Amino acid sequence: MYSAFSLGITNLPKIFCETSQKLLNVEAFTLAAKYYSVQNLGICTPFEQLLIALQGSKHQNIGKNITPNEFMNMKKSHEVQAMSELIFSIADYYGLKQVIDLGSGKGYLSSFLSLKYGLKVYGVDSSNTNTHGAKERNRKLKKHWKHYHTQSRIDVNELALRMTKERKVKTEIKHKVDIEEVFDSSPRNQEMIATSDILTDYSSSVISNFRKQMENLQVQPHEEENLSFENDFPLIDLLPINAIEPNSSLQIPNREMSEAHKARRKMTSKSNEPCIYSPLTSFITADSELHDIIKDLEDCLMVGLHTCGDLAPNTLRIFTSKSEVKGVCSVGCCYHLLSEEFEDQPKECPQEKWGFPMCSYLKEERWCCGRNARMSACLALERVAVGQGLPTESLFYRAVLQDIIKDCFGITKCDQHIGKIYSKCSSFLDYVRKSLRKLGLDESKLPEKIIMEYYDKYKPRMNELEAFNMLKVVLAPCIETLFLLDRLCYLKEQEDIAWSTLVKLFDPVTSPRCYAVIALKKQQ
Repeated sequence: MYSAFSLGITNLPKIFCETSQKLLNVEAFTLAAKYYSVQNLGICTPFEQLLIALQGSKHQNIGKNITPNEFMNMKKSHEVQAMSELIFSIADYYGLKQVIDLGSGKGYLSSFLSLKYGLKVYGVDSSNTNTHGAKERNRKLKKHWKHYHTQSRIDVNELALRMTKERKVKTEIKHKVDIEEVFDSSPRNQEMIATSDILTDYSSSVISNFRKQMENLQVQPHEEENLSFENDFPLIDLLPINAIEPNSSLQIPNREMSEAHKARRKMTSKSNEPCIYSPLTSFITADSELHDIIKDLEDCLMVGLHTCGDLAPNTLRIFTSKSEVKGVCSVGCCYHLLSEEFEDQPKECPQEKWGFPMCSYLKEERWCCGRNARMSACLALERVAVGQGLPTESLFYRAVLQDIIKDCFGITKCDQHIGKIYSKCSSFLDYVRKSLRKLGLDESKLPEKIIMEYYDKYKPRMNELEAFNMLKVVLAPCIETLFLLDRLCYLKEQEDIAWSTLVKLFDPVTSPRCYAVIALKKQQ
């Protein structure tokens, strides 16, 4: 890899004019942005390498029947599957059973963690609507879980029936062979012995399949000898009553079982119930007291999948300040909603802990990005690179609308938002009318002719807008890197942190905000 110096891209005057600040060299600008993006700095820990380090020689064989794409869309499924595996590996490494999911939203990650991995999860979200929706999803997911479990039981029952029939046939054949061995040594006897050998091999494969099916049921773990078919009692306790033929050699008279067998079956039955997570409603800040939110708080892992704005840095602050939180795995998003300490703020703003910056160095430098840079950080370069381009026309509509509002209504700043109404509009005229109504402005002041004059005036400059937005897209990973490194450096400054890193968890085309900040505390 070429260094930034060998490419000459650190010499900013060659990229921007010192006096006018205009861009002089687009290629140098692109190379500089690429070089200083997180994927080229060599600071990330590879995802697979981290899993191997956490899991060691363990082989995770939990809940293989359950896949997230049956409960959520492709993007969310991709995110949940990758992040849940990592979270479980960290929790298992530390021996943790409790997980706190901040900004849990509709509960996709939380429910999957508890359903597949058996973790005790508290999903905390500031929206009552999300909490209610998460509870409803829990109810539906529980039904799905029972369906999978029932289907697996049916498959096991069928295998058990086949197995007992084959065992009965094998026993009868062996009995005949034993008799004939005494009275006859004819070729027919040799043929019968060969048949017995074949059945023995086939039954072994059935037993192997049966064991695999049993492992997928997530029942109480049993030692290998408990699945032995030479001892009838352990096997019969693993199967439902209707899985055994009335006259089977496995049948125990009156289904009498020892107390130990009954207790084991009771535990197995209880383990069939999924550990559905608990959705809670609470607005989280850096100073939130976890014991007030979670009554049975214990040593835990704190996670967040696409925690919005300041919630991502606040997640890291809670992790560093609460002794019960032993690890953190946080994927942030919505950089445009971050609060900045050194941005011009209203005098009455009482905030003490800001979203950016977090680390000492940037605080000392009084670093400020500004809203435009934060908005740019949200753009998805990888998506644009594969042809999922920017919505140029909708951006053009919005830019012209802003000029119309400034000229015709004298408004230069507005806290109201028109939202995503472009897809609901049939034309630029329709877009302007709906936007003005949403902003509470008198649309009668603007006849159609004036609106269309603005459109015709700026239409030839649409290519300029597209080029400008492409430059913003190229710069996006570089700005995002600044936010990620700020958070990582903050963790590196803490004395009780044993290890911290950035991990690329997701495919950036599927999920553009793909980097997780991960840290583990020193074990006592």
